Amino acid sequence: MNAGRGGRRRSGGFSLLELLLVMVLIAATGVLAAGVLGGGFARMELRGNARDIVTQLRYARARALATGTPQTFAIDPAAHAWQGADGRSGEVPESLGIHFTGAREVQPADGVGAIVFFGDGASTGGRVQLSRGRAAFDIDVAWLTGEVTMHRAEARP
Repeated sequence: MNAGRGGRRRSGGFSLLELLLVMVLIAATGVLAAGVLGGGFARMELRGNARDIVTQLRYARARALATGTPQTFAIDPAAHAWQGADGRSGEVPESLGIHFTGAREVQPADGVGAIVFFGDGASTGGRVQLSRGRAAFDIDVAWLTGEVTMHRAEARP
């Protein structure tokens, strides 16, 4: 068997580097396609922020159940900010619209909406709507059970 000049015989196939490069290109193409087909990156931002708020509302309910003490989730549409249980807080991008509907009696300040979760799992109930253009997500909190749900909606005028 003659190994050739270099002393090594090259077998057919691809190197690890070539395979990794192809995998990165496929992944990048997939992410871009998902953004285009899924309604664009703006819709992904809207959905992601809505899911963040759902998570914080569910966390506040879980803390109320675990500790037996009321927990409050407050959202300020003008400041695009929210505060949740255990000192958690966050912001909503300025590009998204926020509309809150809930019990006026538990509002911590003018223009700030709040939902209180009680130790038995019940709540004051309410709805947070995040929107961008005509697309929106409604985040509903049932007053009797405190259940938090999210669904697509049309933006409020």
